[in-house]
Amino acid sequence: MAENYDLVIVGGGTGGYAAAIRASQSGLKTALVEEQLLGGTCLHKGCIPSKALLRSAEVFRLAKEASHYGVSVGEPELDFTQVQERKQSIVDRLANGVKGLMKKGKIDVYKGKGTLLGPSIFSPTPGTVSVDLGDGENEMLIGSNVILATGSSPRALANTPFNGETVISSEEALQFSALPSSIVIIGGGVIGVEWASMLVDFGVKVTVVEAGSRILPTADGDISKEMMKQLQKRGVAIYTNATIDESSIAVEEHAVKVNVQTEEGSIQFHVDKLMVSIGRTANVRGIGLENTEIDLESGYIKVNEFGQTKESHIYAIGDCIGGLQLAHVATHEGLIAVAHMTREKVEPLNKAIVPSCIYSFPEAAQVGLTEEEAKAQKHSVKVGTFPFAAVGKALVQGEEEGFVKVISDEKTNDVLGVHIIGSHATDLISEAALAKYVDAAHIELGEMIHPHPTMSEAIGEAALLIDKRAIHM
Repeated sequence: MAENYDLVIVGGGTGGYAAAIRASQSGLKTALVEEQLLGGTCLHKGCIPSKALLRSAEVFRLAKEASHYGVSVGEPELDFTQVQERKQSIVDRLANGVKGLMKKGKIDVYKGKGTLLGPSIFSPTPGTVSVDLGDGENEMLIGSNVILATGSSPRALANTPFNGETVISSEEALQFSALPSSIVIIGGGVIGVEWASMLVDFGVKVTVVEAGSRILPTADGDISKEMMKQLQKRGVAIYTNATIDESSIAVEEHAVKVNVQTEEGSIQFHVDKLMVSIGRTANVRGIGLENTEIDLESGYIKVNEFGQTKESHIYAIGDCIGGLQLAHVATHEGLIAVAHMTREKVEPLNKAIVPSCIYSFPEAAQVGLTEEEAKAQKHSVKVGTFPFAAVGKALVQGEEEGFVKVISDEKTNDVLGVHIIGSHATDLISEAALAKYVDAAHIELGEMIHPHPTMSEAIGEAALLIDKRAIHM
């Protein structure tokens, strides 16, 4: 059986379902194909469940520190089963919301594996999507346009696959029935840092092994340094310029032995879990790319600035095309693709205005260039760094660690980048992202009236500090 659509989307993650909604709003008859669960990795295996666990870890830590606020609660106890139940209830609620949005938009949802076909009796051009519905049933979806939003999967070590028990990715960690007593996390990027922060707050002995010279290698250097200091202060052991001797990995029934090569020599760890957090690989196998002229580049689907592949009616968005592998980026790429195929006026994604966030404790967020990047691009930079310790709201909150760093171009006064580490950094960054979006000068960011007392005052003060005009420093 074959059905005709204006648009067929393969992949029901954040980018895929957002594109489906926008296509429906634009009057396109739309189908969405998802093999597993609507909402994809972000909703079920990444963003949402991990942040729910991070929130529980935060509350547990705050409960232990309650006496600092004049509140006596006794020794708090962690019910990890209830933590997991709360996480799942949030995921389920949001998943039902996505289903409701599909119904509201009259979007046809097919649960099954979608595969691109070449030219056939269904269409003279490649791109008909064959959907394996299971039990021998199959549906042919003929789309005037197609969007591939197949996402990505955790990258494993070269010779040590995930076993789901002792050698795990963050996806398996989300399903812990009980917390391990100890863990080694390979990779000090965003995911590794978030899990290190969460697990140490839950009372787990955490070791992070990073091959580079610092954790958070894509963050501003000052942010990376402060994050490392704060994690170590809370008990996370961090080794940089360190590597795993994969030949030494001994997987036991309930534990793992592994040797870590550090600058001081080899250290053997015997831990409950080994978490591998060394990046993600695009889900491009088994989706029928070989039946098309679509090119891959470094393992990712090659697209132009509007998401078009070599087959001009087939677009690709999100993690499967590489670039900034963030849920909000996938969403925006999906909206761009739909606008382009409907011939609306649309601008390509401007990576310079995309904010990125780290939901650890402390939180961190950034938009624009790091100081290192700005200098490498030959900008003459001016920098204002303002500590949260000088902000009244931070003292009230009991979270005075961290700072805001604003980087400006000395010649034009344009804001080049803003970097925040501290309480509510992931919420505060939106103001900075707006400043980048409207191409604001640091003077405008500084002279904007920030309400008092708020954490956002630190942004204005950091911008004013560039010209030595900060009030509280």
